[in-house]
Amino acid sequence: MKTEDYVRSFGMSGMILTDDLRTIEHQYNIELGHVPPAIKQSALEYYPQFEKEVRQQASAMAQYYELFYCLEQSARKLITETMEEAEGADWWEQKVPQAIRDYVKKLIQDEIDMGMTQRSERAIDYTTFGQLFDIIGANWAHFELIFTSRPAVQRIVKNLNMLRGPIAHCCPMSEDEIDRLVLTVKDWFRLIG
Repeated sequence: MKTEDYVRSFGMSGMILTDDLRTIEHQYNIELGHVPPAIKQSALEYYPQFEKEVRQQASAMAQYYELFYCLEQSARKLITETMEEAEGADWWEQKVPQAIRDYVKKLIQDEIDMGMTQRSERAIDYTTFGQLFDIIGANWAHFELIFTSRPAVQRIVKNLNMLRGPIAHCCPMSEDEIDRLVLTVKDWFRLIG
């Protein structure tokens, strides 16, 4: 067998193995991390046109976006479940400050007017990170058994809101701010009683 036949055989084995791993990931809804996350093909054709340094920064920052995404989604879930249990299905209209409801209503209408796909049917998915904690503050009686300290919640949220800036606005984070983000997320989970 020629060397090129061995190389071709090796490449085919790798492709088959990769395909089998993707099947397992899909079947069990897990991520094995054997390949980097796929970028949509339409975006992929433009990706190499960005500077290498910018692509490297994006790759490094992706993990912090994921962390913050998970944190924000878990906060929405915690608020929704707590408020539904305490106030029933109509909690949004009854217990969310009017300014937040008006803000969300406007965002929903803006999406409709732009002909965009609606991001969610749940109003809470239109709130900003800060607004989530305004909802907690306005309904503290329902959350005081969950969180160990109201001032601690305010401090952590303030820190997270500041740390969110570079992530949301596509700027690299310094090592100190990465450490601060990790510690603040740790504080968040410690705060939940």
